[in-house]
Amino acid sequence: MRGITLHSVVPVRATASEAAEQLTQLLFAETFDILQQVPRWTEICLHADGQTGWVDTKMIVPLTDEEFQSLPMADEEHPLARVAYPMAYAVSTVNGQTFPLTAGTTLPDYKDGTFSLLGATLRIDPAMVAEKPFVLSQEQLMNVVRYFLNIPYLWGGKNAMGMDCSGFVQVIFSLFGASLPRNASQQVEKGQLVKALSQAQAGDLAFFDHADLDPTRTNISHVGILLDSERIVHCSGRVKVERIDQQGIFSKEAADNEHPDGQYTHHLACIKRIQL
Repeated sequence: MRGITLHSVVPVRATASEAAEQLTQLLFAETFDILQQVPRWTEICLHADGQTGWVDTKMIVPLTDEEFQSLPMADEEHPLARVAYPMAYAVSTVNGQTFPLTAGTTLPDYKDGTFSLLGATLRIDPAMVAEKPFVLSQEQLMNVVRYFLNIPYLWGGKNAMGMDCSGFVQVIFSLFGASLPRNASQQVEKGQLVKALSQAQAGDLAFFDHADLDPTRTNISHVGILLDSERIVHCSGRVKVERIDQQGIFSKEAADNEHPDGQYTHHLACIKRIQL
């Protein structure tokens, strides 16, 4: 069985409990397989990235095979339009209800400011929509990410009110036509290795571990997007631009009495280039 959410953002949790860790979030119109159900909770597997977890059953809608087959699916020749800015609003043409939609949300059957889903039609400001993926360049990347600056950090988040590091990367790359896994430890498996920071380009992904604190802790714990070989945009506390060198991220915000000019906060593990 499959399902869809018609809510703006739905938490996906590690277990069937409101108190459980948030692993990620479903965005409006995202579809998934339904794995099992218990009272009040449904375990799902997202079609977009394969993430599994538990959602509140009342936040989702089961789909018949016919309904699922009627949904437009993206391919290389026909990518789905997406909300391009941190927050936009869609309005139902039937009853005037308003839906806040966050960046990266797909808009099925979008054309000229309207899109349709399961027989309902909604209007949205065309200026808030990317009808096709952006072309990656330093200028375009900076034009996109500047609207996300200062979004606060939220574990498992991927919307305008809170994101984690890999959720931020996943949403931004969706606007450039790339489908990435949900977590940094999975994202690092993608792309081509860039041997040195001096060879990095805008849009390369930089991954970080804890090897500076403990040589045995080399598991990937953080990810950000390089703007060039000296600057990185990432979500740590909030989405921000900071300095990077071959050692890692140097943060002025980490200044203290011992380090009045700032200090290194993340140890650089590797750089990957994603083919778009």
